[in-house]
Amino acid sequence: MSEASPSSIRSAVESVLAEPLPAIVQVGHPVLRRPAVPYDGQLDDTVLDALLKLMRRVMHAAPGVGLAAPQLGIPLRLAVLEDRYEVSPEVASTRQREQLDFLAVINPAYRSLDGGTAAFYEGCLSFAGYQAVVERHRRVELSYQRADGVGADVELSGWQARIAQHETDHLDGTIYIDKALSRSLCSNAEYAHRWTQPDITRARAELGF
Repeated sequence: MSEASPSSIRSAVESVLAEPLPAIVQVGHPVLRRPAVPYDGQLDDTVLDALLKLMRRVMHAAPGVGLAAPQLGIPLRLAVLEDRYEVSPEVASTRQREQLDFLAVINPAYRSLDGGTAAFYEGCLSFAGYQAVVERHRRVELSYQRADGVGADVELSGWQARIAQHETDHLDGTIYIDKALSRSLCSNAEYAHRWTQPDITRARAELGF
């Protein structure tokens, strides 16, 4: 697969910025299966700022807690993360789900900090209508560049770590379903009806995964 050229990247960005709220690319589109191009200044600062703000608006409108640039058809290693949703104390405790302030991450990479894992249902804005269980690192260090070009590292755990892994995987051409336990896959309607418990014990027993 050929790497996207700077001109094709700029064209994709211009096309997206021309829309008030561009559609999220769905699974089957090749941009989701290609490693994104490292960001090295292909956009001027004003355009980059506009793109990151638009990505945040699209993420909120979806609604979701993360969005990677390829999900808008842009093959650059950019993503936005934010989780301000209220959840029950039981869910927050079981899933280690704490709110995550907005992060715009450029060229992110993560590494496991302790080898521990956790398995929960998650979904994807590019695989609309479904959820599945994914086992992910419980604690990670996320390394990235800020929009001003300064490098940063942050330690994340629980649901925050899950969001960071999910969005960074997008930039490698990996969708969560690639890592999911296939027998756990369910529609959003079935998930809401049957599997909204804080953990996956009941779903694991009844679906056999």
